[in-house]
Amino acid sequence: MRNLVPDLIICFIIIITITIVQLASSILHDSLGGNPVIPSLSEGAANQQKELTLSQLIDRKSKEYSWLIRLSINTFGYLCVLIPGLVIYKYTRKTKYLERSDKSLLSNVVRFCFGTSDADRGIDGRNAEKGAGSKRTSIQECILLFYCLFGLMGSYLTWGVLQEKIMTQEYENADKKKVHFKDSQFLVFTNRVLGFMITAVYLTVKRQLRQRAPLYKFSFASFSNIMSAWFQYEALKFVNFPTQVLAKSCKIIPVMIMGKIVSRNKYEFYEYITAIMISVGMIFFLTGSTDESKTTAMTTLTGVLLLTFYMVFDSFTSNWQGELFKTYSMSSIQMMCGVNLFSTLFTAASLYMQGGFYSSLQFAAEHPKFVLDCIVLSISSAVGQLFIFYTIATFGAVAFTIIMTLRQAIAILLSCLIYKHSISFLGVVGVVIVFLAIFLRVYCNQRLKAIKRRHAAADVAAGKPRLNV
Repeated sequence: MRNLVPDLIICFIIIITITIVQLASSILHDSLGGNPVIPSLSEGAANQQKELTLSQLIDRKSKEYSWLIRLSINTFGYLCVLIPGLVIYKYTRKTKYLERSDKSLLSNVVRFCFGTSDADRGIDGRNAEKGAGSKRTSIQECILLFYCLFGLMGSYLTWGVLQEKIMTQEYENADKKKVHFKDSQFLVFTNRVLGFMITAVYLTVKRQLRQRAPLYKFSFASFSNIMSAWFQYEALKFVNFPTQVLAKSCKIIPVMIMGKIVSRNKYEFYEYITAIMISVGMIFFLTGSTDESKTTAMTTLTGVLLLTFYMVFDSFTSNWQGELFKTYSMSSIQMMCGVNLFSTLFTAASLYMQGGFYSSLQFAAEHPKFVLDCIVLSISSAVGQLFIFYTIATFGAVAFTIIMTLRQAIAILLSCLIYKHSISFLGVVGVVIVFLAIFLRVYCNQRLKAIKRRHAAADVAAGKPRLNV
């Protein structure tokens, strides 16, 4: 007879987690909405106050610190997925649950999450992507490059314009009342769930559903990915879009600092110079750009803090994904599917806890234009991710960096034209310095590689032994 105790224990862990989420949500709701009702309030108004979701109560707090409350609750929601997952993982390892011969629906799900498959380990999905275009002609290469160029430009320029519109512009309902949409988490959820659906369909059609890495390993990159996305959306409440775009160009600075401290990496002289140029350009831009709606020192400091968190989490995401690529040799579509799956779970748990689904869908029902913007935003985000992976696999990281740098410059211009941002001459100089530093960095990097290749070829021709360091 099959032993049901392990299955019951796993189910018990899940039930306890759901109970804790409900209890925590109720306590937070009472604490945020527990202010005494003003005597002059009518009974109907008091009932309306009582029916507000946790998400709506947070929105009623001051903008300067409501993001901190929402961040804390979001993180708690993510932990309600991570911690039970860790407990189940430890339990299955200790009891050798995955090695049992008898199987059930639950055991298959657990095996899918925590097991691994070596069946396809010898095949490198990324190399397969690259090898497909090895026999293209020059004309075909040019056509394909323009295809990638317009794909990246179109998807991410659309995404950028809509991102700023949703987070900064007011939507008008049937009663001509104008309000802002405030729940960044819902936008992250819609983007990730659509990305997961597209990649899952693709992998199903291509019959590449067998995962190379244990599924739980995607959770780390997923957590940092949704955190960086949330900080990015939230920052738009405090700084304008051109500032955010330019700040993304400064990601190389925290990456270099982290590499120096943690990995003891050595950098070339030109890398330090370009990092300094990017810092100076950013300072010039922040000094020379003005935004009447975001002029206080508090909002500027908060915006810079949010952008800093965005860059830190985004840097971790790329590094962890690089390790997974190196260890398991999976395709980029498999990576995107796994990360988006966990991102969907994390954000869904957080939204469920806050009542964010109800408040966001209620906002969508009252503002049809928001629905259209949200759908197009999610589609452009998912398509953009596919173009990123395809461009890097086909033409390499250098071509991708150049295209995305051009995209950032055009995005700043579009934002200033559409949303009337004012940038002084000093701000323009800052933009020029940043993009000049990026192109200089790419050029020096390629130049240095070419010199090393020539020296290596000269050593081989001279019969000198090569040492692998």
